[in-house]
Amino acid sequence: MSDTLDLLADPIDLTTALVDVRSVSGEEAEIADLVERSLLAHAPHLEITRSGNAVLARTSLGRDRRVVLAGHLDTVPINQNFPSRREGDVLHGCGTVDMKGGDAVMLALAALSADASYDLTFVFYDCEEIEAERNGLTRIQRDLPEWLLGDLAIVCEPSNGVVEAGCQGTMRIEISTSGKRAHTARAWMGSNAIHGLGEALRRLESYVPRQPLIDGCQYHEGLQAVKIVGGVAGNVVPDSAVLTVNHRFAPDRSVADAEAHLREVFEGFDVVVTDFAGGALPGLESPAAAELVAAAGGDPVAKLGWTDVARFAALGMPAVNFGPGDPTLAHTQEEHVPVQQITGCFDVLKRFLLS
Repeated sequence: MSDTLDLLADPIDLTTALVDVRSVSGEEAEIADLVERSLLAHAPHLEITRSGNAVLARTSLGRDRRVVLAGHLDTVPINQNFPSRREGDVLHGCGTVDMKGGDAVMLALAALSADASYDLTFVFYDCEEIEAERNGLTRIQRDLPEWLLGDLAIVCEPSNGVVEAGCQGTMRIEISTSGKRAHTARAWMGSNAIHGLGEALRRLESYVPRQPLIDGCQYHEGLQAVKIVGGVAGNVVPDSAVLTVNHRFAPDRSVADAEAHLREVFEGFDVVVTDFAGGALPGLESPAAAELVAAAGGDPVAKLGWTDVARFAALGMPAVNFGPGDPTLAHTQEEHVPVQQITGCFDVLKRFLLS
């Protein structure tokens, strides 16, 4: 591998080079070093700093507005899909979708940003694919918060080359029931805690999720049982059981609203919130976001999953997802990206940011 990447090369070739650097979460030092060296060598107009295995770079052109582009350098564990391979117009390999194609687009833009229409900040960060407290953006927000601020954030996660606006929030709860142990030969002498979850499951089965339209984007909420724990032995009536439920809620609900809704749905049950993350409103009415949508063409769509756009939205910034690759292929062994999507995303962002 070369000491630096040629940032003026075709973004498809940059993607291939990045995919061929192993960077499973927690092991990003090599790729972070490569990104830093490449920016120092080929984008000398940028101010560059390092935060752990995150690399940050920005222009200081005196523009009225600043756009922040963010992409994580880590991948999920390799699954017999490393290194990359090219089959016609499709690039296969771990990270081709999530999200080294987006990183390559960012690097190519960084090399051309000396005379950009906006001031630009590029954030290449670590540990996105694991627990939130290790996410590089958490550390950057704590230690270098000014590097995350701007008038628009573009998280270059895979979006099939379409602007995905905002994101939904997520909340997990546990519903606990209690009973009384007994021998199953004399089950009437006990009370079955697993059976006690039946009503909660019936409520889930009949639940009709909202599909609100926000800024022209159709969101689709969800409420699903994801885990049941209970049971003592094959001949014992269980005296405790726990049902875990995941709620995906549209960004017009706050975390408090989502919790109140779940307590209403499961009224009469013991409900404990175990995990949550707020969503992000589309923010498409902001001038910078509207200009991006115009450059991309077509209609923006709602982001149904949770992404780091929510972190930027919490800072008061409109934020969107825009990058190459089908997000349904992320984390799969079959991860692959049509190379024209990489080129297409680069062309859109170049038109938006550099013209």
